[in-house]
Amino acid sequence: MPGLHELKPAEGSHRKRKRVGRGDGSGNGSYSGRGSKGQLQTGKVPFLFEGGQNRLVKRLPFMRGFNNIFRVEHSPVNVASLNLFDDGSQIGPEELVATRLVRNPRSTVKLLGDGEIEKSVHVSVHACSASARSKVEAAGGSVTILGADEATSETSDSDE
Repeated sequence: MPGLHELKPAEGSHRKRKRVGRGDGSGNGSYSGRGSKGQLQTGKVPFLFEGGQNRLVKRLPFMRGFNNIFRVEHSPVNVASLNLFDDGSQIGPEELVATRLVRNPRSTVKLLGDGEIEKSVHVSVHACSASARSKVEAAGGSVTILGADEATSETSDSDE
């Protein structure tokens, strides 16, 4: 390992700066590589200036950011809140709306693994986290994903 006093830049990584305007014999005299006449030679031009046309950042919409039009918003339901139901009960989106765990009846429901569950319940939801599935199955219940069966049945119908 070389000492700090022995460190040198890699071969060819540093070049001497180009000294312009030092006479015609240097190759960069007269116009100093800027060409003759015109705005770029004589004046300072702002960054991204487009010759009087409104620049790109001004033409873009005011509100910045990206909106994914395919995003699916889920209503979250935690495993701990399933303790409201009786042992062995079937829980679907309708039951969750009836108990006010989900407010919007048209929203998709995702089961999340926060908390513990003591009861064996059979849950039907649109999406489920891995920790939530393992907690429900460890308590003796089951998780069914809604919409997954419909996608497979559609493909089987189209094959016939």
